[in-house]
Amino acid sequence: MPMKILHAASECVPLVKTGGLADVVGALPLAQRAQGDDARVILPAYRGLAAKCRELHTLATVAIRGRTLQLLRGRLDSGLPLYLVQCAALYEREGDPYRDAQGREFSDNAERFACFSEMVARLATGLDPEFTPQLAHLHDWQAGLAAAWLHEQLQRPRLLYTIHNLAYQGLFPRAQYEALQLPWRWWTPQGLEFWGQWSFAKAGLVYADALSTVSPSYAQEILGAEFGCGLEGVLQWRRGVLHGIVNGIDTQVWDPGTDPLLAQRYSLASVAAGKRANKRALQAQLGLAGNDAPLLVFIGRLTEQKGADLILAAGAALLASGAQLALLGAGDAALQDALRAWAARAPAGQVAVRIGYDETLAHQLYAGGDLLLMPSRFEPCGLNQLYAQRYGTVPVVRATGGLIDTVVDTTAETLQSQRAGGVQFRDADGAGLSYGVQRGLQLLREADTAQALRRLLMSRDCSWAASARQYRALYASL
Repeated sequence: MPMKILHAASECVPLVKTGGLADVVGALPLAQRAQGDDARVILPAYRGLAAKCRELHTLATVAIRGRTLQLLRGRLDSGLPLYLVQCAALYEREGDPYRDAQGREFSDNAERFACFSEMVARLATGLDPEFTPQLAHLHDWQAGLAAAWLHEQLQRPRLLYTIHNLAYQGLFPRAQYEALQLPWRWWTPQGLEFWGQWSFAKAGLVYADALSTVSPSYAQEILGAEFGCGLEGVLQWRRGVLHGIVNGIDTQVWDPGTDPLLAQRYSLASVAAGKRANKRALQAQLGLAGNDAPLLVFIGRLTEQKGADLILAAGAALLASGAQLALLGAGDAALQDALRAWAARAPAGQVAVRIGYDETLAHQLYAGGDLLLMPSRFEPCGLNQLYAQRYGTVPVVRATGGLIDTVVDTTAETLQSQRAGGVQFRDADGAGLSYGVQRGLQLLREADTAQALRRLLMSRDCSWAASARQYRALYASL
């Protein structure tokens, strides 16, 4: 029987994105619809979002926490049904979903996402007469408070709360709890209270019927103090309902055979020539020397979590290897400045740093790169390694979280068994990254091995179909 599924989140590709959460929320519901279920998405109506939707109309006007909010219903060009929570005072602002144009967190994020979560709960219990979900899938802290509202309802959908990154918990001071006049029955150590503050994420962890995170390895890691971010006690208490399901990727968007953003498209049969042509175009675009030096690429947030500082720590060894480096990302201002300065000191044509996020350039880096660097200190799942594999680029990853599950270390045995997925290294320091890169470069020097590995990577099924089936089985068990 088809199931009615409501996904609640703060981001969704192609409307708004700051990280991998948006990719998941944009792709998983479409995969579920392709498998016969009625999956829909609800998110805040940030500035400019309404103009990107089709058939948008007002479904309801609701008073929440002293604000007047409107629930809009429409659909994306992909056909995905969508609900937007509209309140100009809360959501129509310059900046991203959480920060202003100067990168400062909005001071009223607690109110913004408390109101959003309460609207999610209203929709999940019948606000749309044409759609009452059987399963509400709440993604990360911004939707977590909906679990607190919904668990008290007699007639409600089953609740799944997914942890995309436990480091982001939606922690706020008690004064904001009081200002929002939230129920005091939730203010307990067994509820939302967390060391004198309160946590949106904890609401999801405590009140949802089941919990999931985005890889089996990360599901185990967060049970301990190193990765539990202070919530390991709650997670140990609920470990019986905690599941790990690896993310997929949208294989229509990420397909080197059809990608309109590439200098030259390529397939499994033409991967060597295709990657060479894309490398040449990328070198010309970024001011890198137009030669056959291996091209190492990094794409993502310039933060310590992502290990961007380890590139600097390994910088001398990376340059000495003769490889070229191209980095694309934004984040910590000091790291941005340090990477720019390092690039300026490097030999001409060897290092390119681009600050910001550029989707077109990201596609071109996956296509033109030889090795993708992912030296993450922790990584719940990661998507970049999956994009790299899809484009025949060898991921060099630190062995943590979802990178363990998705990048099987390349050895003679894993190549023979067709399980090889890239290169793993263990230590989160410059020497560890340098070791991983040297292993990756050695694979590239062995032409037959490199060709076999690239073809193996490109032939992997990393679509959302398998993940969607696992989520469907989990939903059905609740």
